[in-house]
Amino acid sequence: MRVLQFYRTYLPETHGGVEEAIRQICIGTQRFGIEHRVLTLAPVKQQTVIQRPEAQVIQVPLQLEPASCSMGIATFSAYREAARWADLIHVHYPWPFADLVHTLSRVHKPLVLTYHSDIIRQNALEKLYAPLRGWFFRSVTRFVATSPDYAASSPILQGLGSRVSVIPLGLEPESYSNASPEAQEQVRTAYGHGYFLFIGVLRYYKGLRYLIEAAALSGLPVVIAGHGPEAEALKQQAERAGAPNVKFAGFVSDDIKQALMENARAVVFPSCERSEAFGVTLLEGQMHGLPLISCDIGTGTSYVNQNGLTGLVVPPRNAGALAEAMVALAQDPERAQMMGRAGRERFEAHFSGRQVGERYSQLYRELYEHNTNTPPRTDR
Repeated sequence: MRVLQFYRTYLPETHGGVEEAIRQICIGTQRFGIEHRVLTLAPVKQQTVIQRPEAQVIQVPLQLEPASCSMGIATFSAYREAARWADLIHVHYPWPFADLVHTLSRVHKPLVLTYHSDIIRQNALEKLYAPLRGWFFRSVTRFVATSPDYAASSPILQGLGSRVSVIPLGLEPESYSNASPEAQEQVRTAYGHGYFLFIGVLRYYKGLRYLIEAAALSGLPVVIAGHGPEAEALKQQAERAGAPNVKFAGFVSDDIKQALMENARAVVFPSCERSEAFGVTLLEGQMHGLPLISCDIGTGTSYVNQNGLTGLVVPPRNAGALAEAMVALAQDPERAQMMGRAGRERFEAHFSGRQVGERYSQLYRELYEHNTNTPPRTDR
C-alpha cells in the first residue's frame, strides 16, 4: 500500500517534533507493507528527490513563510502528481496551505489528518482561516489526535465527533544509534554528567525563560540543545540572570544528541502553551530511562509523563516550582532512577514504534478498503 505524507517541513532540512513523528510513522508501518513518500517544502531551486531509509522525500521550492505558513506555487502540481501515486494521503495539521493545496487540487483519495496542535498564537489569522479549514475538513476521512487529553481538550477536535481516533506518537528504538565514543567525550568535556537536559526548537511556547530562571534559583546544571527564534534572547537572559550553569549547545547532530541523553540526569520540558501538544523529546527521555519534568498544560505532555510515576509535573510559567522539581530529583537519585525505569516501562507499553506502526497500518487499510472495496496494493 502506498501513502503520501504531506507537511510543510521535513528532514534533513529541519528537525522537530512533527518531522520526527512522520519519520517514525513511516518506519513503524514499513514492516506492515506500507510504502511512503513525503512531500514537503524546502529552500531548493527546483523540485528535488531524496531517498531516505524511511521514505522517498520530494522537496518543492519554498517561496513564502507568512506567520510560519510555508508556501510555494510548485506544491500544487507536485501534490497532484504524488497523489496519483498514492493509495491514501496523510496530512499533518496545522498547516493552512495544505488545506488550500488539497482543496484546489480536487484530489479524491482517502485522507487521514494527524492533528498535532491547535492554532494558538495567530488568533486574528485563525479567524480568517476558519472558513477554509471547514471546507478542507469536510474532505478528511479520519482525524487522529495524538493523545486522549488533546482530543478531549481541543475545541476543534471536540466538534468532529466519531471521525476522531487517538493514536499516540511513538518511537522505534532501533532507529536510534548509540552515541559514538567521540561524541561521548565531546559531551562530557563540554557539559559534564548529570545535567538537566532540554532538546528542541527554541520557540516562545517552550517556556525556556522559566527554565533559565529555575536554573538560576537552583544552581543546578542545565543544557539547552537546539536552535530557533528565541536563541539570542535566551542567551541574554541567562547572562543577565547570572546563570553560568546554563549551557547552550546549539543545533546538535544525532550522535551528539544521543550522547547528551546518555549523560543527562533528567529531561526537563517546560513548555507552557497548548502549542506543545505531545513532546517527542519526552518519549526520547523515556526511551533512555530518564525521569521527566514537564508542565501541566492540558495536553499530551501529562499523558506521556505521569506525575509521581515517570517524573514530576509542575504548573506552567512557574520557575519556582520548576526549580523545586529539579532539586527534588537531584537530591534523591534513587527516586529519580525509579522514575526513569517506570518511564521506560511506560514507553514500551504505550509508545513503541511497532505499536504505533500497527495502529496506523490498520487505519490506512481500513479507510482504503472502505473507499474501494478492493484489496490495497502491496507491491513495493
